[in-house]
Amino acid sequence: MLPLLELVPALRVAAGLLIAALVILALYVGRELIIPIALAAFLGFLLDPAVCRLKRWGLPRAPAVALVSATALALIIAAGAYLTGQLRQLSADLPGYQDTITTKVVDLRRQLGGPSSWDGAVNTFGLLQKQIDQTVKDDPQVHPVRVVSSSPGPVADALQWLQRIGGPVATAGIVALLVVLILLDRDSLRDRVLRLMGGGNLHLATDALHEATTRIGRYLRMQLIVNASYGIPMAVGLWMIGVPGALLWGALATVMRFIPYLGPLISAVFPLALAFAVDPGWSMVLWTLGLIAALELISNNVIEPWLYGSSTGLSTLSIIVAATFWTTLWGPIGLILSTPLTVCLLVLGRYVPALRFMQALLGTEPVLDVPHRLYQRLLAGNSEEAADLALEQVQERLDEEDTAAEVASALTSFYDQVGLPVLRLASSQHADLATASHRLRLASGMTTVLEELREAWPAANPTSAGRRVHCIGARWEIDAFAASMAAHALRHHRFDALAPAAPLGAGQAAVAALPLRAGDIVCLSVFHPDPAAQLDKLRGRLQRLHPGCVLIALPWNAQTGTTPTDALLQATGIGQLQLLLQARLAISASPVEEEQADETARLAALADAGALDRRHYRLYADTARKAANAFDTRYAQVSWIDADTVFAPGALLPLAALPGGMARGNTICTHLVEEDAPLVIDDLLSDPRMMDMAVVQQHGLRFYAGVPLRHLGQVIGSLCIVDDAPRHLSEDDQALLQRMGDALVQSITTDRT
Repeated sequence: MLPLLELVPALRVAAGLLIAALVILALYVGRELIIPIALAAFLGFLLDPAVCRLKRWGLPRAPAVALVSATALALIIAAGAYLTGQLRQLSADLPGYQDTITTKVVDLRRQLGGPSSWDGAVNTFGLLQKQIDQTVKDDPQVHPVRVVSSSPGPVADALQWLQRIGGPVATAGIVALLVVLILLDRDSLRDRVLRLMGGGNLHLATDALHEATTRIGRYLRMQLIVNASYGIPMAVGLWMIGVPGALLWGALATVMRFIPYLGPLISAVFPLALAFAVDPGWSMVLWTLGLIAALELISNNVIEPWLYGSSTGLSTLSIIVAATFWTTLWGPIGLILSTPLTVCLLVLGRYVPALRFMQALLGTEPVLDVPHRLYQRLLAGNSEEAADLALEQVQERLDEEDTAAEVASALTSFYDQVGLPVLRLASSQHADLATASHRLRLASGMTTVLEELREAWPAANPTSAGRRVHCIGARWEIDAFAASMAAHALRHHRFDALAPAAPLGAGQAAVAALPLRAGDIVCLSVFHPDPAAQLDKLRGRLQRLHPGCVLIALPWNAQTGTTPTDALLQATGIGQLQLLLQARLAISASPVEEEQADETARLAALADAGALDRRHYRLYADTARKAANAFDTRYAQVSWIDADTVFAPGALLPLAALPGGMARGNTICTHLVEEDAPLVIDDLLSDPRMMDMAVVQQHGLRFYAGVPLRHLGQVIGSLCIVDDAPRHLSEDDQALLQRMGDALVQSITTDRT
């Protein structure tokens, strides 16, 4: 008998399946009650923006709801009356097209009535049918018995008619009433939903509700625009072709495209059938078919990808499966509501841990990050796929021009963000999870990936003054792979970098055989989680056998608190190694190949913005306080970068707030001018450019994140947050900081006199 603890995962799965089955059963059994509520919420999303707009114009909520509801109802009635009139007119005209339809059908039958390879099978089945009919005729005749009831009276007819329309009319009335109540009590309903969703975590519930409403609202708006961009050209095109009721079919196409997949097919049948009936020839049918095909191609391949983007976050497969699921449960209404309902499930999967599988099943975001995807391809032995993924990732980091500096930056970024994390995964799982086959595939695949990268972007000629950089793996192949990555990136930064294919090993003879010259730099690549002892031993041998060489430790996988001895220079990333070689060892990288931004134009933009006007100082202080509070940092500041001085009025950092400013070369934010991009440094003491700055040393600063402030296309300053402890800033937080900076620039430039 299995221990009770081993049964817990199975019981959780069984409980989850049982709960899912009960929920699905409740949705099916209670569809008469749930469908009106879902439809009312759907329509509320459509009408609420109009109500909010009227409220911003000063109209109270109740009159705004009444006006919007009445307008919507009037539009529906008017459209229904017009479409009914069009249908009545078409119904009256159709008998006149009977001769045309008969002639075309006879012509088609004549064209298709020639000899066919199926004639033998058809004749055989025809003879069998005749024999069966003859056998039935020979049987004794059985006289059918019919019960003839008296014709119902007018009251019975009226009751039967009311019974047919009573259900839909009652449902429509309930939906209309619920829509009005939802619009009137929107704020209270939102608070109740937040209470039910969040419990004690109001932050999580607020984010979830905001994301759900944003995604659904964006989807409905984009769907309306896409449908209109299809229906209006459809109506115009059918009118030019001469199909009767062109406006009717255009409106039908606009509405029917709200129904996924089936709607466009249904809306295309009617104009095609009418074109077939009206025109004695075939030109109208062919023109109509061509118009529909052209609009479908343009809408599906141009307009929808352009407008939708990531409006819902649902994958194509999940949309199809969801449409099938909800249609099975609720019929046509379920098909219409399938996408909004599935968006709600996706959002729940993002914020509710127990439903996290929903995000993996329904969303478009990759469930594995790039390092895990590359690692999985290597474990599976898909070397070509892994190499293609690596090449694609580097190419995404490049602009169209692919200059030498951009290639060097892209390779460094790829190795730091993808290559080294893959090796960390391989190192951590080497003994516990990986088999011999896995290790062999990883080694072979990583060799292929690095060869493909070197062939795609060959190393440039070195320009360092005779000092070679030897990137050497310490003990095993993972160390050697990281050393090869470092050497490849450094050569693109114009260092004379070398990397032997094999790791150094533990023997003293291997160290003695290294082709080192006096002044050469040795970068020891180590993936051991506690590399101090290993590096101390290798440092002693190198100093004894190769005096005059400089040793830099590369403890890629060192755990917190197990860093190598302080006597060693060290870097934990290839970008950091490149900066260390430039800043600490006075090795110059490639000369500047591209001119920096025109400083005269930048200073003119700074003057034009009026950023140094004392009227704005209070605004800068308020912005700094808001940024420090929002991102929970100790310091924040707004900096304006002049020719030689950086001014930071209102800064929370005392040294930066000096009236005379700070020398431009002694500030971190000056690097934003050179890079023209956000600058995020998780730990300032690990960046050779920043670790010795006076402001970093005096205030014990460890973290910096800044975004450029632009005016007239030039970087004129920065908005930054600073802290005294290392931390990480997410991409969403970087985007928020950038929006705050853009709003600040807009505020001061709008306020110019």
